[in-house]
Amino acid sequence: MAARPGVPGSTLRVLEEALGLDLTAAGDTAEAVAAEGAFYLEQVAITEASEDDYEYEEIADDNFSIPEGEEDLAQAIQMVQEQATDTQILEQKTVLPSKQQVPEVIEDFLCNFLIKMGMTRTLDCFQSEWYELIQKGVTGLRDLGNVPDVYTQNMLLENENKNLKKDLKCYKQAADKAREDLLKTQKERDFHRMHHKRIVQEKTKLINDLKGLKLHYASYEPTIRVLQEKHHTLLKQKMLTSLERDRAVGQISGLQATLKHMELGHNYHASATRVGPNSEKENAPEGPTQKGLREAREKIQCKTKVKDNTKDSEFPTDMQPNPNLYLRKENICPAKFDYKLNSIFRLHELPVSCVIMHPHKDILVTCGEDRLWKVVGLPKGNVLHTGFGHTDWLSNCCFHPSGNKLATSSGDTTVKLWDLSTGNCILTFEGHSHAVWSCTWHSCGDFVASSSLDTTSKIWDVNSERCRCTLYGHTDSVNSIEFFPCSNTLLTGSADKSLSIWDARTGNCEQSLYGHMHSINDATFTPRGHMIASCDACGVTKLWDFRKLLPIVSIDIGPSPGNEVNFDSSGRVLAQASGSGVIHLLDLKSGQIHKLMGHDSEAHTVVFSHDGEYLFSGGSDGTVRTWS
Repeated sequence: MAARPGVPGSTLRVLEEALGLDLTAAGDTAEAVAAEGAFYLEQVAITEASEDDYEYEEIADDNFSIPEGEEDLAQAIQMVQEQATDTQILEQKTVLPSKQQVPEVIEDFLCNFLIKMGMTRTLDCFQSEWYELIQKGVTGLRDLGNVPDVYTQNMLLENENKNLKKDLKCYKQAADKAREDLLKTQKERDFHRMHHKRIVQEKTKLINDLKGLKLHYASYEPTIRVLQEKHHTLLKQKMLTSLERDRAVGQISGLQATLKHMELGHNYHASATRVGPNSEKENAPEGPTQKGLREAREKIQCKTKVKDNTKDSEFPTDMQPNPNLYLRKENICPAKFDYKLNSIFRLHELPVSCVIMHPHKDILVTCGEDRLWKVVGLPKGNVLHTGFGHTDWLSNCCFHPSGNKLATSSGDTTVKLWDLSTGNCILTFEGHSHAVWSCTWHSCGDFVASSSLDTTSKIWDVNSERCRCTLYGHTDSVNSIEFFPCSNTLLTGSADKSLSIWDARTGNCEQSLYGHMHSINDATFTPRGHMIASCDACGVTKLWDFRKLLPIVSIDIGPSPGNEVNFDSSGRVLAQASGSGVIHLLDLKSGQIHKLMGHDSEAHTVVFSHDGEYLFSGGSDGTVRTWS
């Protein structure tokens, strides 16, 4: 049978393989048949009931028959291929899924791309159409494969590029801020450089001015030296002139006495002839020079007559022992701190500057800025005597050791001594150039010491009525002064923040104590004299060991200033009058501080009674308050 024209051999071979017909046993046979010519079977009829003894195997009908009327060769070939594939899978005993798996990579790629671009409506349309095509099986997902690496890399690069852009933006902002800070720092640097240059210029100018002043001062040094020599020469001449004047005054006094004796021994005629020239001299006009000499002679004569019976006092060399040394052993009563306000005495119209106790009697003496001092009887507070004579405010007062005299210091630059029995001023010391802040009696009663705003302290001799010594050393106002009990030692406290200890006999500063940071307002000894208490303008109170001249403790009771400190008779309690109006009581044994509240304004002074049962304080409202 001849081959049909127009049918390719490869297609027939595929069909034969799909139908299972062993039309070509092997490759060689096929090639031989092709060489001889192809033969095709057109129709074969096989009957079911065959009479031969051959047994045929029944083949199951898999419904892969080609329907009638649709004999399409391509579709038949596809069905044959699918049948062959199914047979091979069944032989391998593997289960083929009923539905081909969709590669999710493509779907995810497209969805992520649309989400990234913000195309939400396109995404919804895509998902609807995509899953509809999948259900219908129209899409050829097998041929799509996976997303190429280049697209994935592009997406990663785009994300990285986006992150880098964000970082670049942040870095730009940081760079801009750093640039602004740099400009600001450069401006500050330029400002400080300019300021430094100006300071250097000013420093150079000051150095040049200082050099010029040094040269100018050096040019004056020879002149100053010459003037000092002249000054010393004039002082010597003045001293010699004073001696000659005193000698001349003595001669004149002797001649006058001789003349008196001669007048008594001679007759009236001789006297008459002697008086004539004198009367002529008296009637003659007196010039200014003769008038000055006459007044000087009269003053010298008056002073000579007054001082004929007076002489300088001597500082005692053998001092009596301090009677308060064994006071602490005898006084075994506990210290008192529970003081209560008992009474208020309104004694002055202006602030009270000082309150002191009489050494032997229950009498108070108060000084005020109204230029008055008053003697007050206790306990009623009646005024026994009022003293006046100062022309300015009173700053301090002190009793004579015997108690019959009083010394007062004032802003009128004077120190006055008063007789308490009569209330009269018996002596006035003048010599300070500024206000006198404090005064104190020596234990022998012959000397009074005073401290002043003029940075000096003076020691006055009561008997010779003159200044025996001036203490120089402080560089600011000397606010307090006190004699060490039964000795020739003086203690001063100054606004230059230092305490000084002086020898009253020589006027030399023996020791200075430093530690306060502000002006010292008051300083005092304990009754036994072994310790010093001081207070300053910021309320700091310090205790010092007088034997070792070292600080013991510092107590800050500020910020109000401490105006005055005083010990009780036992030396165990220290009272401080504060600028806040509070009286602070310091227990030296335990270190506790007790407060007495009662003043309506600033407290200036505080003092204990002799037995320690009462406390008296004066304030800026002119009142004296009693605490018991």
